[in-house]
Amino acid sequence: MSNNMDMDVLVIGGGPAGIGAAVALRSQGVQRVTIVEREAVLGGVPRHCGHPPFGMREFGRIYSGPVYAARLATLAKEQGVTVRVGTTVTRLEPGGRVQLADAGGRTSLSAERVILATGVRESPRSARLVSGDRPVGVINTGALQSFVYLRKSMPFRRPLIVGTELVAISAVLTCFKAGIRPVGIVEAGTRPTTRRAFTLLPRLFGVPLWYETELDHIEGNGRVEGVRLRGPDGAVRRIDCDGVLFTGKFTPEAALVRGSHLLLDPGTGGPVVDQYGRCSDPSYFAAGNLLRPLETAGWSFREGQRIGRSVAADLHGHMAEALASVSVERAEGIRLVMPQRLVVPLTQLPRDVPHVPQGLEHLQVRVAKQIKGTLELTAGGHVLWEKQVLALPERRLLIPLRHLEIPATSGTLRVAIRPGA
Repeated sequence: MSNNMDMDVLVIGGGPAGIGAAVALRSQGVQRVTIVEREAVLGGVPRHCGHPPFGMREFGRIYSGPVYAARLATLAKEQGVTVRVGTTVTRLEPGGRVQLADAGGRTSLSAERVILATGVRESPRSARLVSGDRPVGVINTGALQSFVYLRKSMPFRRPLIVGTELVAISAVLTCFKAGIRPVGIVEAGTRPTTRRAFTLLPRLFGVPLWYETELDHIEGNGRVEGVRLRGPDGAVRRIDCDGVLFTGKFTPEAALVRGSHLLLDPGTGGPVVDQYGRCSDPSYFAAGNLLRPLETAGWSFREGQRIGRSVAADLHGHMAEALASVSVERAEGIRLVMPQRLVVPLTQLPRDVPHVPQGLEHLQVRVAKQIKGTLELTAGGHVLWEKQVLALPERRLLIPLRHLEIPATSGTLRVAIRPGA
């Protein structure tokens, strides 16, 4: 490692993925590891989630979100990670140089490697094109959790919840813990986006679920007073409520990537990476929900650890040489696939050699809508792997990489689902 850099590794983002990467780097002998976080404390999204379960696989105990976030921050400190909070990265430059700003002004830092772990954000009302007034009481799940768990306040009492992704269940839990009673949940599809079993919770609490129903219009003079819903037959009806809670429709927090020299993947909305999390500029790596929306805090932490170990191996000179690289393309109906590039052959170096990176274990696939059939990975029309699946938009589909024999000359792999009974 060269000595003319400010640090060995700069981690941008202090959530589970960033902390996981940083502590893995330290455990692999990387000395100068710094996390920069724009918030005042580390922990990321779990800081706002006052309910369990968090931390079972990482710490062997079940925590609430804030306790889990604090435990992660303590872990980073125990491992000797340098932390700079209240610091915003404003620009990524080639070769691991970044521009940032904090209370002291603007400055720049250079690192041998940079890990991007900036996470995701929910789509606001403006991105959903919902018409109507602009009253107080229209928020997303992150804002709700901030009101309830951090500010100890109640933004509304009888909101309508929009969406049935897994985060909607978190929203229901938060509402009932705070004494808020939702008037209902609306979903534009014919079934919940998440697994059907998760909808038992709102039913248990007596919250009605309306499928094939869209939020058509928001009404209110100063504060939300009601909404108009459009049902499956096109008829519009009015529901009294004092708030609207938009959930889900996550998108990677990729503004830094979009404004940089790094390649952006239109499917995930995050950077293009290989199985080691390495971006198009090899000085940059990425981990966590920046790579795709959306995985749990625990998944992000463990993925961060894997990417951290890959970066450590790279710095120690143990990264496998890219004898060839193949791209992974999506067929129609496949919403995203990650990673988008694979360094081949996948088994170039023995797995029992110390510091040799394992990288990501799977190609992760998501679909645009429910489909049943055969998920397959092909190269030049030859099937390398296949499996029968029932695919849903929020359900991850995993193609294992460990035992795949990918020809170095294949150029492009293709992920598709062949419809079937």
